[in-house]
Amino acid sequence: MVLRIEDTNAELAKPEFYEAITEPLRWLGLDWDEGPILQSERTEWYLDAVDRLLASGAAYRCDCTREAIDERAQASGHKGGYDGFCRDRAVADGDGVVVRFRAPDDGATVVDDLIRGEVRFEHSEIEDFVIRRGDGSPVFLVANAVDDAAMGITHTIRGEDLLNTTPKVLLLWRALDLGPEPVYAHLPLLVGDDRKKLSKRRDSVALADFRDQGYLPEAMVNYLALLGWGPKDEVEVRPLADIVELFELAEVNKAPATFDRKKLDHINGQYIRRLDAEAFVAAARPWLTDRAPWPAERFDVDVFVRFLPLIQEKLDTLGQVGDYCDFLFLDEPAIDEVAWDKAVVNGPSAAEILDGTIAALAECSWDTDTVKDAVFAVGEQLGVNRSKTQAPVRVAVTGRTVGPPLFETMAEFLTRDEVLRRLTAARRRLG
Repeated sequence: MVLRIEDTNAELAKPEFYEAITEPLRWLGLDWDEGPILQSERTEWYLDAVDRLLASGAAYRCDCTREAIDERAQASGHKGGYDGFCRDRAVADGDGVVVRFRAPDDGATVVDDLIRGEVRFEHSEIEDFVIRRGDGSPVFLVANAVDDAAMGITHTIRGEDLLNTTPKVLLLWRALDLGPEPVYAHLPLLVGDDRKKLSKRRDSVALADFRDQGYLPEAMVNYLALLGWGPKDEVEVRPLADIVELFELAEVNKAPATFDRKKLDHINGQYIRRLDAEAFVAAARPWLTDRAPWPAERFDVDVFVRFLPLIQEKLDTLGQVGDYCDFLFLDEPAIDEVAWDKAVVNGPSAAEILDGTIAALAECSWDTDTVKDAVFAVGEQLGVNRSKTQAPVRVAVTGRTVGPPLFETMAEFLTRDEVLRRLTAARRRLG
């Protein structure tokens, strides 16, 4: 695996753009064997190739502006694109002058794609394309041809949206006589639930975003490997080494692959559940310390490790951990107002349930079964089912209507005094 940074566009030749490529790869554990190689440092190679194409007649200089090209197309009724106006004009070099490759007038270039099979591109549909910009910088097409040959690239695997550039690279390759050509494979595009191509303007597509939300790198690699491909045994969750053994490029699907966030959450949850306590604490440390909703001095890792079995099965991401256990390490539970309105303000007999629970828990034995029986007995006397009985109690104690097992949490992780204090505070707030 060769890591090549294609930064022939000077606007993209910045450290932050390099880091946006290398850091997520490092996070995923996808190490490269060679590189990173910056195309911006090899400009002379590409300009030398352009000069060779000019000398052989395979390329020529062009001083046409975009406006002139469009005006000629409109006047002639041509569908658009460059019309070869400068092919035989012997334009002198200078500011704003580009170099174009002279595409063949007839015939076709055939791409034997490992995924898509034989794809034919008629030369009559390929305009004389730019290989050196007006500012003197080379275009990525010629840079890629030169670098693929120099690096001995055997397989060029990339997105389907670049398929239409492949015949241009091959035409350059042959005109430069670069030797054996690499094999091409064009992967399906990733689309969202709306079947539209993922867009950074509309979708979350940066790997760093998923890292910061608490997705495990192993789970992310596992899920990404399943986009457009799947093992014949249909087992989804498996380590990268096993995926490598099973993967066949020719088995990749041609159709666009849907990026399914629910499936990613499911796979990530499977990996989370496989972590032992030590590995979980290490992986979740940012959400237990710097990003935690509680003061650092209140966090008790020993309490958290004991509590972990109650919530580990429920987590889809590490970023959710605070929502499930913040009430353990906060002076007051963070009340979810929607949950409060639903379970307490509008819950059946909520005031009576809180009053009865405060009275019942004041003297009973402090163990899970006794606490549970005491709370449910209050609901039975009021004719309220168990689900609606524990709802206002849960919100008062934890701040939410969903979370870890309520009675085990109360009896084993909170003191009687703390539970009664929270219930009393909720009852006072309700009025």
